[in-house]
Amino acid sequence: MNPGLIQGNIEFTDSNLDLAVSGQGMFILSDNGAIAYTRAGAFQMNRDGYVVNSTGQRLQVYPPLAGGGFNTGGLGDLRLQTTDSPPQATANVNYVLNLPANATPPAVAVFDPNDPSTFNQATSLTLFDSLGATHTGTMYFTKNAAANQWDTRLYIDGTAVGAAQTLQYSNAGVLQTPVGGLLAFPAYTPATGAANMTVSVNLAQSTQYGSNFAVNAVTQDGYTTGRLIGIDINETGIVQARFTNGISTALGQIAVANFANVQGLQQLGNTQWAETFSSGQALRGQAGNSGFGLVQSGALEGANVDVTEQLVNMITAQRNFQANAQMISTADQVTQTIINIR
Repeated sequence: MNPGLIQGNIEFTDSNLDLAVSGQGMFILSDNGAIAYTRAGAFQMNRDGYVVNSTGQRLQVYPPLAGGGFNTGGLGDLRLQTTDSPPQATANVNYVLNLPANATPPAVAVFDPNDPSTFNQATSLTLFDSLGATHTGTMYFTKNAAANQWDTRLYIDGTAVGAAQTLQYSNAGVLQTPVGGLLAFPAYTPATGAANMTVSVNLAQSTQYGSNFAVNAVTQDGYTTGRLIGIDINETGIVQARFTNGISTALGQIAVANFANVQGLQQLGNTQWAETFSSGQALRGQAGNSGFGLVQSGALEGANVDVTEQLVNMITAQRNFQANAQMISTADQVTQTIINIR
């Protein structure tokens, strides 16, 4: 396959490391710093986790930046992350819930988490510490004597985290206190040896209406350790590692290159090409940008040769050879006959 302007047929495969460029552009390869270009996208992972072709050359990407995005000013080897994704401790919890406006204070005034008669409602969720261990967090809601007022408590693994905090709703059922709906609880020390957990609970979207108690949504920002389960490559060449904890990590964006005169490239063999004076300098970019095609994962580009045309040419050449051979044979017989007459 040559890097000409004719697009080869795209054939789909079972490996998402098989890549094809639909449109203009070539993949960039590095062999210990020696740069080559190719349209052949049959890649695989070597034992060190690098994405390479059949000759061991490494696929080049724009490295990810810490704050998001990619460093399009430099190239790096694409290396698939095979280590576990680190856990993240829960720091923020958001509730969307309703407390019943017709609730009355419990008959037993002294709160006891083991006695349902001392509180009105309770809801639980899973929290994570810095080591990824899970903990059960429980929010208790107790209606007090004041109008539209509730006391709320947070327990983690059955242990109280600070004192009760007061929720004040308006006569329209909208939360007024605390302002912004954020409840900041003191640190909790888990028994797993992890760092102290400081959890903030946001109840800004809670209400006190006449309907029953209902938790409509709850989210928290912690997660446990994750194992690599797959690699995704989108049409713009962004490579994402997916983990069992639901986290995706960007590993880079595949770099593509184009030339003012692709026919001026020097062939290196193995469907690889090198930049020359005739081709002009490589114009590097990102798939999907102006002048560059899109990357298709799980696909390979076939040769951009018309097989039917080549077969016709081969048959024609064969017939011409046969005709020439017959002509030579006839001329030889005529010559032999003349010699025999003499």
